[in-house]
Amino acid sequence: MSENVSASQVTIEPWSESDLELLRLINAPEMMEDLGGPETDEQLRIRHKRYLEISEKGKGHMFSIVLLPNLEAVGSIGYWDSHWQGEHVYEVGWSVLPGFQGRGLASSALRAAISHARSEAKFQWMHAFPSIHNPASNAVCRKLNFTLMSECEFEYPPGHFMQCNDWRLAIDNSRMPIDGI
Repeated sequence: MSENVSASQVTIEPWSESDLELLRLINAPEMMEDLGGPETDEQLRIRHKRYLEISEKGKGHMFSIVLLPNLEAVGSIGYWDSHWQGEHVYEVGWSVLPGFQGRGLASSALRAAISHARSEAKFQWMHAFPSIHNPASNAVCRKLNFTLMSECEFEYPPGHFMQCNDWRLAIDNSRMPIDGI
C-alpha cells in the first residue's frame, strides 16, 4: 500500500465529457460488487449523460477525483439531491480506482465535496450509504465525522437492494435546531 497523500495532492474537477473513460474503469466487476454488478456500455452512457447534466439542473454535482501534480483521474465523487426519511438531503457517493485505494484519496475528495456542498447551503444534511460489507468507505465516513445513524436496506441501483450503513453529516449549521427546537 502506498503512503497517504495530503489534501493538497488531490483536487476534484467538474465531471466532463472526457470522464466517460474513467466511468468505464470504475465499472470493473471488483468496483461494482456491492452495487449490483457492472453496467452495460449503454447504461454507462446514460449515467455519464446524467453526471454531465446534474449541476446544470441544480440537482447536485459530480466530479472526477484528480491526483496532482500529474492531473491523473483516479476516481469519482458526487453529491445529489435526495429524499430520505421525509427530508430533503444530499446523498454522496464516491469510487476510487483499485490501484489508488488506501491512500486517503477518498477522504480528501470527500472533504472537498463537503466544502462545495456547504457553499451552496441548500440542505441541512448529507448522507452516505456505503454497503455494510465495504469497510473502507465506512472508515471514510467515520474519519470525516459523519454520524452512524443505522443500518438500513437501500435500493441501488434500481431493483437491487443491499444492506448499508446510513451515515449523516450536518452541512448547514444555520439550519440546525437551537437547543432541540
